[in-house]
Amino acid sequence: MPTFAAADGTALAYRVLGAGIGDPVVCLPGGPMRAGAYLGDLGGLAAHRPLLALDLRGTGESAEPADPATYRCDRQVADVEALRAHLGADRLELLGHSAGASLAVKYAAAHPHRIGRLALITPSARSLALDPSPGERRLAVARRSAESWFPEVSLAYEAIANRHATSADWAAVAPLYYGRWDAAAKAHHATEAVQRNGKAARVYNSEGAFDPLRTRAGLAGVTAPVLVLAGALDWITPPGVASAVAALFPDAALEVQPGASHYPWVDDPAAFTATVAKFLA
Repeated sequence: MPTFAAADGTALAYRVLGAGIGDPVVCLPGGPMRAGAYLGDLGGLAAHRPLLALDLRGTGESAEPADPATYRCDRQVADVEALRAHLGADRLELLGHSAGASLAVKYAAAHPHRIGRLALITPSARSLALDPSPGERRLAVARRSAESWFPEVSLAYEAIANRHATSADWAAVAPLYYGRWDAAAKAHHATEAVQRNGKAARVYNSEGAFDPLRTRAGLAGVTAPVLVLAGALDWITPPGVASAVAALFPDAALEVQPGASHYPWVDDPAAFTATVAKFLA
């Protein structure tokens, strides 16, 4: 895999996928702190545009930093800027998924003139202080009440909402992340344990990582087109929250993918690719 040096000397790796036309779309993975491999080719999007999937520091093929404090989301903005300089690009076509969208948003707020297009896929809203309330998430969970797995998942969600969840509770809610808890979803989910740096994840969203008021102010200067794609069934970022994220940008469009949850390219690759490829064209 190609590598480049971050400002602090940490060697960071990325993979380039696809033979589509145009500059690569830089993809920032979520997790938080999950190796970019879980993005795959984003449901076939790589056939339309080359994708450059970054392994954040300490994940995948990227090296662990000397200072673990640099796992914090705001500290990794400099890594994205170092990648831009490494590519020799004046502007980035940037895509962030979930917690990776927090990093994409912070980069855009800090460097608005470096954004060509910005796609936020089922974005975490934590960096903007727009996280849904437990009640909003409970409503999202209730939309899955017809599923055979719902009773167990519902009990596990209540433990999470009341802040006494065990690891078993978190494991039990896995079906909520997908529009269908089928073989493809189970195979995708099974890779998480080996791809995610748990130590780094605990630092990523830690105290001091976010300054929502400053970030919101910075986003007002992002004149590039922005796509916010929500899953209609997503309990992490329900469509209402995604709409509030889109409203912070001068030129943003909200798309809600029917039947999708937190990984819309797994739930319906064709629908996902059609929406995002059109935006990037």
